[in-house]
Amino acid sequence: MRKQVAYLGPEGTYAEKAAHILSKLANFESPIFVPCNGLYSVIKTIAYNNCDAAIVPIENSVEGGVTTTLDALWKFPDININKAIVLPIKHALISDGNIAEISEVLSHPQALAQCSEWLSENLPEAITLSTNSTSEAVNMVRGSSFRAAIGSKSLTKIEGLKELAFPINDVPGNCTRFVLLSKESILDTANIASFAFSLLSNNPGALLEALNYIAKFGFNMSKIESRPSKRELGEYIIYVDVEINMRSNIEAFCELKKKLKPLCEHLVDFGCYFSEKINLE
Repeated sequence: MRKQVAYLGPEGTYAEKAAHILSKLANFESPIFVPCNGLYSVIKTIAYNNCDAAIVPIENSVEGGVTTTLDALWKFPDININKAIVLPIKHALISDGNIAEISEVLSHPQALAQCSEWLSENLPEAITLSTNSTSEAVNMVRGSSFRAAIGSKSLTKIEGLKELAFPINDVPGNCTRFVLLSKESILDTANIASFAFSLLSNNPGALLEALNYIAKFGFNMSKIESRPSKRELGEYIIYVDVEINMRSNIEAFCELKKKLKPLCEHLVDFGCYFSEKINLE
């Protein structure tokens, strides 16, 4: 049976590129790709069993964690991360007009943030407007001489527009980690384990005690991030990635979770999975 794979559409987004790569790495045979309008809509396709897998961004090297993805993983604890890739992100300024005419710049909020310095220096008077995706932004500037979009260079060919500037991201090494989500728990080769927890108490040293357990088990944290619980001010959920070797310390990771649970109100394991960097050039 062919897998249905949801991603942030429409055609031409970085998420679509990630969907094709991750589906191939997961050995999906002739998958059916389902573009969705909005990141939360992508995740809901998995949560409500409308698709077999979903591809979403989880972390950017410039802007940090993608909050919609992190919040959804906590909200839907039966969703697992199966695989991850890191893609280089190089943004282009795309339009039907000329750069001297541009007064509005449209894109996904992450893309706008990743190019904020360039926009400040080169289009200081331009208004920035958020869209659901970079591809949607490019579609919206067709036929306009005063609007430009930020998106993948490949979108100029899809939409028949002009590339006004490239690359325009503020940090040359800008990259995003995309993950493949499903309801399946796949025990395969892994180099990352991801989980999140909320503490039973907000007492001094409570978080330090939890982090000390991670250190005592010999795990290196490649990411630690907090998000508000949305229940009350000052209450947070802690998201952690640790480096693992599936052959040598998966048992230690299971023991770590047992040690952490008495300290936690909730602990959600997002899965052990393999993450690799992909060169698109």
